[in-house]
Amino acid sequence: MSISNTPSLLAFLLFVLLISGFEASAGPRRSLLRSLGDGPDLHDAAVDLNSSNFDRVLKESPAAFAVVEFFAHWCPACRNYKPHYEKVARLFNGPDAPHPGIVIMTRVDCAMKMNTNLCDRFSVGHYPMLLWGPPPKFASGKWDPKQGKSEIQSIDDARTADRLLNWINKRVGSSFKLDDEKYENENTLLRNDSDPEQIARAIYDVEEATAGAFDIILEHKMIKSDTQAPLIKFFQLLVTHHPSKRCRRGSAEILVDFDNLWPSDLFSVDSQETNILQERDRLKSYSICGKEVPRGYWIFCRGSKNDTRGFSCGLWVLLHSLSVRVADGESHLAFTAICDFIHNFFICEECRRHFYDMCSSASGPFKTTRDLSLWLWSTHNKVNERLMKEEKALETGDPRFPKVIWPPEQLCPSCYLSSISKRTGTNQVDWNEDEVFKFLVQYYGKTLVSSYKDAILSRNISDELVADDITTSTNAVAVPLAAAMAIAFASCAFGALACFWRTQQKNRKQRKNRG
Repeated sequence: MSISNTPSLLAFLLFVLLISGFEASAGPRRSLLRSLGDGPDLHDAAVDLNSSNFDRVLKESPAAFAVVEFFAHWCPACRNYKPHYEKVARLFNGPDAPHPGIVIMTRVDCAMKMNTNLCDRFSVGHYPMLLWGPPPKFASGKWDPKQGKSEIQSIDDARTADRLLNWINKRVGSSFKLDDEKYENENTLLRNDSDPEQIARAIYDVEEATAGAFDIILEHKMIKSDTQAPLIKFFQLLVTHHPSKRCRRGSAEILVDFDNLWPSDLFSVDSQETNILQERDRLKSYSICGKEVPRGYWIFCRGSKNDTRGFSCGLWVLLHSLSVRVADGESHLAFTAICDFIHNFFICEECRRHFYDMCSSASGPFKTTRDLSLWLWSTHNKVNERLMKEEKALETGDPRFPKVIWPPEQLCPSCYLSSISKRTGTNQVDWNEDEVFKFLVQYYGKTLVSSYKDAILSRNISDELVADDITTSTNAVAVPLAAAMAIAFASCAFGALACFWRTQQKNRKQRKNRG
């Protein structure tokens, strides 16, 4: 480097030092690029859609609202608008977004020939053009500016990032800011004690918890020779009664290939290291709840702090949903499957021990769905009452979502016969258990799955839904041969549909292998 370049180098180094100081003074976790504007290393936050994925992505989105930008890549105004749109998209899209699961920000390039009909569907007459509405309304929908009432509407004031965010804030009833960081300005957190319909969005958190539990099991190598049978029983419960259809399918795909994924020689000491590597390779193609899950964020179960709610909330919702979906004759087998799953695969030692102690002290066997549902509800309240005291003493709870005896009276007034406040800060409630059971069935059954268009409980499943589940799943339930004898009775007890499905799929796979 020549001497003449030295002043330039010194000036550059001084600039870097000044910038570093600016970043440090901006406060913890403040992004330098967020402070200065968009940087070249930031990936696009907005989701690129086209005619092949537009309907599917928006139909399956957990977000309550969607923004679709129609643009053309050759349009100078569109290129200049992109940084503004990206600033807002980073607030809502992806696991690192400050406010995920509320708005999905997307874009469609109308200059691509494959998108011509899609852009015509939404009467795109200028670039960029922004539309707003519920994601399912865009899927297979259309928009015409001349039509009357429509849930899809044009965003008419979005020339800058500030103006677009202000427009969104008015529609959502929020006060988001462009410099919000994660777990800041959480004024739209769901309050599950005030609106029973909000449980419908928990279906996405149930999927997240299911995928998370499976990942933990794999990460900690918890599948051993003595834990295979409990895991298979729980998978069978998921295949038949999980509230999410894609989790039922994903569980079935894993279950049908269980012996191939975890053969008996996997657990031999001599070849354990090699087998672990082979296991990882085999599992790369399996997604228990679909390729989009885990998404990396929570919606109904989102806490106001990073270390509260989330996975434990999603897992509880899953267990409650399973408890109300099983039939009377399956209730005790479901109880055993749930207890054994927590005992063998829940990574929190103290939580696992407490839960299994309550399983061991349960008076059984459970003969009805009501018995199982009320036992799990009572157990959950006992856990909440214990944690309520600990979190209050240690100040470790979520200030926005403190533990409560559930359901609160405003959510189910008929569940309460009387309530007396205790010195410990909790209430002693005289419950109307018939009303509690009705509430649980509605809340964790029909309402939970309503957003997933899967509201028919499996005990009332129709012939059309049976056919749909059989024909649209690549694999279905087939009991692994190595474990079949030990759990044959349990596997068939989770419904006639599951047994029929297992038999058909087993025969189908064998015929395919012979061919």
